[in-house]
Amino acid sequence: MADSEQDLAEAQRAHWQGAYTAHPGMYGDQPSDPATYAAGVFRASGAADVLELGAGHGRDAMYFAREGFTVQATDFSATGLEQLRETARAQKIDDRVTTAVHDVRDSLPLPDASVGAVFAHMLLCMALSTRQIHALVGEIHRVLRPGGVFVYTVRHTGDAHSGAGTAHGDDIYEHGGFAVHFFDRALVDALADGWSLDEVHAFEEGDLPRRLWRVTQTLPR
Repeated sequence: MADSEQDLAEAQRAHWQGAYTAHPGMYGDQPSDPATYAAGVFRASGAADVLELGAGHGRDAMYFAREGFTVQATDFSATGLEQLRETARAQKIDDRVTTAVHDVRDSLPLPDASVGAVFAHMLLCMALSTRQIHALVGEIHRVLRPGGVFVYTVRHTGDAHSGAGTAHGDDIYEHGGFAVHFFDRALVDALADGWSLDEVHAFEEGDLPRRLWRVTQTLPR
């Protein structure tokens, strides 16, 4: 990883740690709309387990567990994951949830073809270079079982913050301490190479509002 990429990664880790510490449960306890959609898609595919990347304090991981899935939740914030574990214990679903502190810039610590479904809400559009994003999707391809489904969401270049704020290169812009890689459609299509690209769905979220794509792609059997 280049020094500038490493510096940005460490700054973002510290920023997220501080955000979760200052604002426990900052996204609330209700699942995101993409998670409720993904649960139906995962169930239809026959998946019994979900790997969530960038799970944060766990609102979506908790939802998947309540829906009957076994959940592996990862994040690079130990603070967020501790909040997740506390919630899982309180809801008495901690037997279906495991956590691991992991930076997606590194290889996934899982065997080949070991996961039924993968979910990542706004994780791929964090402060990751295009090269790192391609490597991550390659890792997801590796750990998914044949026929497994990957649902992810990203902010795109039609978002009001795209092209504004502090520029870090490679379509990464920082606002309020949070760095975002804004996706164009060419990147979405490139990441689907070797997959079946099932859907690219545009939606809005939050007060700006943030403009996102929800992408569903399936690993061939």
